[in-house]
Amino acid sequence: MPLEFIDFPRVFNLRDLGGLTTRDGRAIRPGLLYRSDNLGVLADAALPPADRDRFGTLGVRTIIDLRQPAEIERHGGRAPGWSCSSWHNVPLNNPAWRDEDYSEVDGPAAYLIARYHEAAKTSGTHIARTIGLLADPAAVPAAVHCLGGRDRTGIIIAFVEDLLGVPDETIAADYHFTEQATRRFMTWFRTVRPDAKDLLPYLDVTPPEVILTFLTELRAEYGSVQSYLELHGLTEGQVQALRSIYLT
Repeated sequence: MPLEFIDFPRVFNLRDLGGLTTRDGRAIRPGLLYRSDNLGVLADAALPPADRDRFGTLGVRTIIDLRQPAEIERHGGRAPGWSCSSWHNVPLNNPAWRDEDYSEVDGPAAYLIARYHEAAKTSGTHIARTIGLLADPAAVPAAVHCLGGRDRTGIIIAFVEDLLGVPDETIAADYHFTEQATRRFMTWFRTVRPDAKDLLPYLDVTPPEVILTFLTELRAEYGSVQSYLELHGLTEGQVQALRSIYLT
């Protein structure tokens, strides 16, 4: 199944993971697991009623928002009550990204890999909790989002895809696809802010090698993604529930 966006006003990175296939020939069921950028913008009073109704057809029951409370306050608030039955805020408490840590010599990939390892070290319980929420049959269909749907969401979704048996090359393609969402966002943003500067290099790209290297190094340290998550509170039962819920 080709990767594609589900279009809504000011939502640029919403997509259904249904159709992604696993190493053993199974597939993620369509209409059960979505990843996105900021769904708080759905609360905008200017959202056309037709789009509100169209979002309703997705049937989303649970939205998991990975943003910090200050981000929620600053960027559109939480997803509105009409958009889901259950809303969870599970902020990943990794350190704030610092521009001064970026090296033009090393490039964006090295910077992103280092930041993802920081998140894995400091936010393991929050990552495991998020994936545990997705392992509840009553939660689906579910959507996970942060601000841009790139990094925090990218880590969560890559881990879920790994647990479901999705091959690394497909995980990397899904991660890399977010680059197109960034282009979509900047095209819109320049219609309201024509003077907007270009994004910093590490915010502009999602190279496949970033998630591939991160996963490889994480596995080398912990043995597997599942071992890492179980160390931080995910159970074998929840892993089996994920596979039962989301796979054909």
